[in-house]
Amino acid sequence: MATVIVQTTQSLSLKIVEKIAKREGVQPEELKPPIHSAIDTDALDSLYQSSDSDRGPSKVEFRYKGYTVIVDRAGDVDVEKHVAALEPDKTVA
Repeated sequence: MATVIVQTTQSLSLKIVEKIAKREGVQPEELKPPIHSAIDTDALDSLYQSSDSDRGPSKVEFRYKGYTVIVDRAGDVDVEKHVAALEPDKTVA
């Protein structure tokens, strides 16, 4: 009798949601708006599900809930608080 090993891996989009929820101090399902308002989560997850990592993107970066989310080629996620660039002074002398 053959043994079947089922490996459950967390989707990349869920990993991102959990990291941001932890930073915000809320449960992942409490994040508003949902992550799919910022990025196509099905497309993101499928980019990193391939077993051929050489075919994936070198980096994916997007903004969600005031954070810059960066996913590297290996699927590692970095979440940084987004800091807006300062507006140039528009006063007329």
